[in-house]
Formats: sequence, structure tokens, C-alpha cells
Amino acid sequence: MLVTPRGQEYETRLTILGGKKLDKFDIATAEAAELAVQAVTSRTLAVQAVESKPASRNPYPPFMTSTLQQEASRKLGMGAKACMSTAQRLYEAGHITYMRTDGIDMAPETVMSARDAIKAIFGANYVPDSPRMYKNKAKNAQEAHECIRPTDMSASPDKLRLAEADQRRLYDLIWKRTIASQMAAARLERTVVDVLSPDGQVGLRANGQVVLFDGFLKVYDEGRDEDGEDEGRLPQIMQGEAAEKRSVTPEQHFTQPPPRYTEATLVKRMEELGIGRPSTYASVISTIQDREYVRKDKNRLIPEDKGRLVTAFLTNFFRKYVEYDFTADLESELDDVSAGERNYKDVLSRFWRDFSAAIAETADLRIGEVLEKLDDFLAPHLYPPRADGSDPRICPTCGTGKLHLKTARSGGAFIGCGNYPECRYTRPISVAGGEEAGSVDGKVLGQDSDGVDITLRAGRFGPYVQKGEATAEQPKPPRASLPKGWSPESMDLERALALLALPRPIGKHPEDGELVEAGIGRFGPYIKHGTKYANIPDVDEVFTIGMNRAVEVLAQKASRFGQRTAPAAALRELGAHPDGGVVQVMPGRYGPYVKWEKVNATLPKETTPETITLDEALALIAEKAAKSPAKAKKAPAKKAAPKATAEKKPAAKKAAAKTATKTAAKKPAAKKAAVKKATE
Repeated sequence: MLVTPRGQEYETRLTILGGKKLDKFDIATAEAAELAVQAVTSRTLAVQAVESKPASRNPYPPFMTSTLQQEASRKLGMGAKACMSTAQRLYEAGHITYMRTDGIDMAPETVMSARDAIKAIFGANYVPDSPRMYKNKAKNAQEAHECIRPTDMSASPDKLRLAEADQRRLYDLIWKRTIASQMAAARLERTVVDVLSPDGQVGLRANGQVVLFDGFLKVYDEGRDEDGEDEGRLPQIMQGEAAEKRSVTPEQHFTQPPPRYTEATLVKRMEELGIGRPSTYASVISTIQDREYVRKDKNRLIPEDKGRLVTAFLTNFFRKYVEYDFTADLESELDDVSAGERNYKDVLSRFWRDFSAAIAETADLRIGEVLEKLDDFLAPHLYPPRADGSDPRICPTCGTGKLHLKTARSGGAFIGCGNYPECRYTRPISVAGGEEAGSVDGKVLGQDSDGVDITLRAGRFGPYVQKGEATAEQPKPPRASLPKGWSPESMDLERALALLALPRPIGKHPEDGELVEAGIGRFGPYIKHGTKYANIPDVDEVFTIGMNRAVEVLAQKASRFGQRTAPAAALRELGAHPDGGVVQVMPGRYGPYVKWEKVNATLPKETTPETITLDEALALIAEKAAKSPAKAKKAPAKKAAPKATAEKKPAAKKAAAKTATKTAAKKPAAKKAAVKKATE
């Protein structure tokens, strides 16, 4: 860090040492770095040259689907699925154009509308001399629709007043990007400052830039996936002036592996490779997360074991269909079909012929063959080098067996010893945080009161603690899985013994004297009373909960789920019903009522349970039964009567005529005729 005579600081980096220009890795050791610090510290420095060059930055094109998803992820922290859902609502409301597009061109009238809005809001100097035209350079771009833009360029975000926060934020992003795409370029001045010692043995350089005219930067600047792409602004530095040393810091730079994909960079990469279409990006990213092929951690997509296994299987047995070019080439063929240059039947038949053959080749494979191939393919991930240099595939328990990839009946894969069943060592494929999976296995936490070792182990279902070792008399020693939220690093002897002692007896229930226990089960921490269970939210409460709190939790569970209690006792018995059975007065949720068999009749407001008589109750029951005939049981349907014989036909005919006469009599005309005939 250097300081100008006016007290302004600026950073420089060492470019010349010992009179020679430094290359990237010339200072390879700590000793060499310390010598470089001493060389800079022991010399006076002065500004040898200040060189400034004009530069400009042009605005970015308007949004298409992929760039909208990338910017929404970088600037708003909005995933691809959430971005498209919000954009869909904006489109349906008529605020933006269609949001599934790989086109970046705008209609001429929209361009002119944008230029008018820029002039009105920012001034004429922010409007370029001629409209800007954009063309997509992405692979397989169809450009069937224009860019994603506001339908009304004059509708700025503050005028639109959207109710939903996500819609406001996304519309603001789209409006700014569209307006900026038609604004004037930013004018910059890039400056290089060279600082040199009088003897020429030490030289330093500072790079920076000054914005002379902000142009489109007044509205919008694109986000970055990595920091450090833009140079900082330098203070006023004059050639020949002294450069005072404020601090000299040796910084060691390591070669870093490529960063994990974010949703934004994954969309960008798929677009570059020509994989998929704008409508598929969000669904692809959503699917790999929903199926737990990857997990999202601090906006980075981290591969999971399930994803690695699926990828290894497809790469080994369906390599052609997971290569980058396959999807892009198929998209190109389908484009030819839509253009009438290919026959769709030829494309589909060729695809199905090869794909069905690939399926047939794998149909007869044994699970052992598949596991063997996956084991070899994933070996660098499954068996990372150990700190002591020993063979990472040797079982740490028996010392002779070789570790292999295995599957369980319950589904899922794990690493197990080849000496099974003599050796029952197992561990998950990998451990969260990237540490070696076997590093926690077998760690001794201490001994219990009987002198038996308590160990921390890694199993196929996660870490657990175990008391003692497996023997012929006890093939499965006591063990307990670590509950959710407990990391293996935080385990000690006290916590392990507490886990192994579960379920913990709390005491006898005050109502029935039955034992109440606290434990951790498949669905988390719980309280048990007889056959009744109630969950508790905090794992640590299992080890401290008392009887009062336990009774409260059990009561809350009973009331929340409407647990049935013993039938309520009758207030009075009024006597026997004439048809049999007892008539009772019962307490009810909405007031007292009389009950006989399955008939319940509410007491009138003026009648009390103490004053009602049997006769009054019978009247209420009869009235209730008459009003609710539908509740009575239906008589079983009678079997269809046999067809009438020839002798019974006249009788049936007579009955039908009688019925017809009754029906006709109900009609006004028929009734009038009947009256006239009777009068005559």
C-alpha cells in the first residue's frame, strides 16, 4: 500500500525484483517472499510513469430467458424456478412480453419508445446517435420471440406499483436492463501507474480506471459470478512524485479448483453447450434438486451421492445419451424437421433403434456387475487417500477385508467390508463437509462405568455411537444414531452415554400410574405414555423433560387430534321407552339432550334436565324421529318378482287401469269431465 504526498492511498503489486520482470510464480517460497518484502522496504520509491488511455463500455443486450435467470440469481437471489414463476405472473398481467425466448431483438416501435423514455428521464446526452440492434450468438438460438421487455417502456417500476415484492423486484430488473440496452456507452479512462526505486531493482504497478461519463451505467450494470473483474478507481497521481510506503504484505496465492456451479452459471453453461431450450432450464435445475442429485449450499450446487451414482451408471451404460453433443445434435435435427428438411419418422426411428439396443444390453446385467463397474468408476471419490498413506480400500475394522460398494434391501448404497458376515463394517459413501468417510469411524470417546469402550462410528444411515464390540454372544451391541443437528465433531462421552441410555423413564403418570418415557425415534424426539406418543420439538429436551411438562405435551396432543375420551355419564334416566330401551338425559356440547337408542333430541330452552318428564321426552323423541326419516336404516332390497303368468295378466292390467284413472283425475281437464259425468 502506497500513499501520495496528498495522503491518498492506492494499492500496487510487485512487478520488478532484482532488476528483472517477475513472472506469475517466480516467488515460490516463503523465504523468497520475505526477501522481496525486505527489498521493497529498504528502498525509496517514486512514480516513474502515469499512462492514461480512453476506453468505453457498451450496454448489455436486453434479457432472454437464460440471461434473466442468471441475473435474477446473482442480483435477487431468486432461483430459476421462482424467477420463471414470477415472470409468468408478470406476463399474464400484461406487464412484460413472453418470458420463454432466446431472442434479444426488439420491435422497432419499442426501440423508439425506449429512446423517448431515456430522453425524458435522463436527458438527450444519454441517447445514442442511432438505435442499438442486437443479435443472439448462442448455439441453436431460434429467436421465435423478441426479448423479454416491458410492454410499455414508459411504465417505470415506481409508476407500476406492483403488490407482490418478487414481481416488483423482477420487473425493476427487466425495465432497467431494457432501458440500459438502448442508452449511450460509458466513457472511461484506464490508468497504469509505474513506481520504481532509484536503482531500478524494485518496481511496482497500480491499475485503475476513472468513469468520465456513466452512460448506461447510470441505470444498470450486470452482476458478476466472481469478484475482482473490475479495476478500482485510482486517486490523483503525478509523475515524478514520491511514493511513501504505508504497508508491504506478502500474499500467497494458491491454484484454486473451478468453483461449483450456481444456478446462474449452470444455465449459462447449458446455453453455451446448446443443451435444452429456454423453457427447460428451470425444470432441469428444479429436477436435479427435487430428486436430491444435488443440494444447494450458499447458492452453490453441491453433488450428492445419489447424483454421483446416477451419473456413473448413465456414463458407463448410456454414454452416448449423456454426452454434451447428443442433446444439441438432436435439437438441430428437430429444427430441420420443423423446417421441412427432414422426415420426423426417420429421426424418431433412428433414435429408438439405438436407444432400445442400449436398453437391451443392460437388461440382462446382474446387480453385481453394475456395482463392480460403478465401484471402479467412482473409486477416487469413494476411497480418497488416507492421511497415514495406507490403502484406502482396506477395512479399518478387520484390517484384511477390502471395501466395496454395496446396496441394501431398503434401497440406497453404502460402503461395506468384503469379509461380511465375519466383519460387519459399513459406512456411508461420503461424509458431509468433504472429510474422509472413515475418519470418524471407530473413534473411542471413553469408557462407561463398567470399563466398556464407547465409540463413535460411521454407518450406512449416518454416524452413531456404540457400546462395546460385536461378539458371538452379542452380535449387535447397543448403539444409537446421532439425532438431527448433532455433528460427529461435537460428540463426547457424556452425550454418547445419554444417547445409549434412551428411552429415559420420567416417572408414573399421575392419573393412571403408567410409566411415562422420553426417547428419540424414527420421527424425532417423543414422549410415550402406554401406547400413546407425543412429539416434542427439541432433541435436548429429551434428557431434561420432567413429569409436569410431559403431562402437558400429552394433553396437548390429545386435544389437538381430538382424541376420544370415555363416554359422558347420563345426567338422568327417565325410564323405559314403550318400544324398549332406556330414555336418558345427556350432557352435550351444545346443551343437554334426551337420548333413546340412536335418536338424540335437544331440550328446548325453557326445559331443564331436572324438570323434564318421561312423557315430554317421548314427545321430543317422536318428533325428532319423524323429522329424520332418512337416518333410519333402509330395508333390504327385495328380489325382483318373477314375471307374471298368463293367469295374472288380467289382474295386473286392471291395477294399471286403476292407476291411470287416478293419475288422469289429477289433471284439470280430466277432473272437469269426471264432475260433469257424475252430475248427469
